[in-house]
Amino acid sequence: MSSSVQRKRVRKDPAARRAEIVGAAAAVALAEGLECVTLRRIAEELAVRPGLISHYFPSAEDLVAEAFGSAAAAETDALLPAERPEGTPTERLARFLGRTQGEAYDTISRLWINARHLSRYRPALRERVTAQESAWRARLGALIEEGVEKGEFRTEDPLVTALQILVVLDGLGVDANVGHEDLPDAVARMAFITAERELGLAPGTLSSAAHGGAPDPAA
Repeated sequence: MSSSVQRKRVRKDPAARRAEIVGAAAAVALAEGLECVTLRRIAEELAVRPGLISHYFPSAEDLVAEAFGSAAAAETDALLPAERPEGTPTERLARFLGRTQGEAYDTISRLWINARHLSRYRPALRERVTAQESAWRARLGALIEEGVEKGEFRTEDPLVTALQILVVLDGLGVDANVGHEDLPDAVARMAFITAERELGLAPGTLSSAAHGGAPDPAA
């Protein structure tokens, strides 16, 4: 008999229960892909009956979209916080770019690739992907605009520059599916190089700041 039947059911506040369901779905999406987010699978993860999941998400498509939206929004807030940001625009941009390297970022990059592919056929997911892309553009564009206003950056169009940086990061993210081991250093550092060039910064400014101010030997 399933453990979901054996365990004593815990009654939770509807908002807390919904958040728990979305959190479990997001975790499955990040670990195994959005295709694995089903009502039955999330019920198993939470040791509850599938009917409880369907009470909050009658359609599995809505749960998939919510799972992606939750994971992507958490990524945005972790990589480029909007609330009480610390440091100058240059320091914050450097931290952001530094955080786009490593296994954690590779994992979310795989989820983005997965979501963009599936969104071709799933309207609810496509809406979430579009919303999260807009959020990224706005968040990074606002940081660059602040840097221009403070005289740290030079660019005629902060949004265009933000898009250029994001396009490079997306391109590097595609490589996450096969690993970065064979990437030349100049390619692996392309986001730093692009940002420094497009913002009128001296080569190595951002990569140095991202490593705690230590000189970047590859700059």
